[in-house]
Amino acid sequence: MTKRHRVSAATAVAGLVIAGAHILGATTAYADDVKPSVPPGTEPSAAAPVAIDSNAPGLKIPQGGTLAPIKVLDIAEVVEDLGGEQRRQETNQTVMMALQAEVLFPEDSAVFNAQAAARIQAIAQEINQQKATRVRVFGFTDDQGSYEHGKELSKQRADAVQAELAKTVTSPGVIFDVRGYSEDYPIADNGTEEGRKKNRRVEITFPRSEK
Repeated sequence: MTKRHRVSAATAVAGLVIAGAHILGATTAYADDVKPSVPPGTEPSAAAPVAIDSNAPGLKIPQGGTLAPIKVLDIAEVVEDLGGEQRRQETNQTVMMALQAEVLFPEDSAVFNAQAAARIQAIAQEINQQKATRVRVFGFTDDQGSYEHGKELSKQRADAVQAELAKTVTSPGVIFDVRGYSEDYPIADNGTEEGRKKNRRVEITFPRSEK
C-alpha cells in the first residue's frame, strides 16, 4: 500500500469512528426539569408560541378594521416547599396540588398516616373557596415492582384522598374524577431514590373561580 493509500484509509477509519460516536451518543439524558407526558385531560390549554413575521402582508389591518380582543395565555406558576413534599402548580384556569405519597401513607400502603387528614382538609378548604364543581384526584407510583401492583396501589391511594376530600368539600354537585396511573407519567428520574420519591404522589386538580 502506498503512503497516499495509507493516509486515505486512516482518514476513512477516523471518519467512521467519529460518525459511530455520534450515533451511539445520541441518547438524551433524563433530567428532573424535563417535562414528561401528562395524564389525559391535564395538558396545558395554551399553545406554544409561534414565530410571526411582522412585515407579512396578511398582518396589515384593513382600513377601518380593529384588533381582536387580547387573549391572556394560560401561564403556569409552580411553587414547591423546601422538602419537595408538596408542590403547587397554578395557571389562569386550574390549581394542581401534588402531595408526595410519603407524607400521606406508610410504604406500600393506602392507609393514611397521622398527618394526612390535616393536609387533605386544607386542600378541601381551597376547593371550597374556588367553588370548584369538578375535582381530579390522580395517584402515581414509581417503577419499582410490577406495573399491575402499582396500578392497584395508586388507585387505592387516590380513592382514599377522594374520600377524605368529600368529608370537607361542600360545593353542591361536585364531581370527582379518580384514577390510578401506576408508574406512568413520571415527573422525575426513576433511576434515583430522590426521583422515585417525587414520582410517588397524589395530584389534586380543580378549576379556579373566575374573578
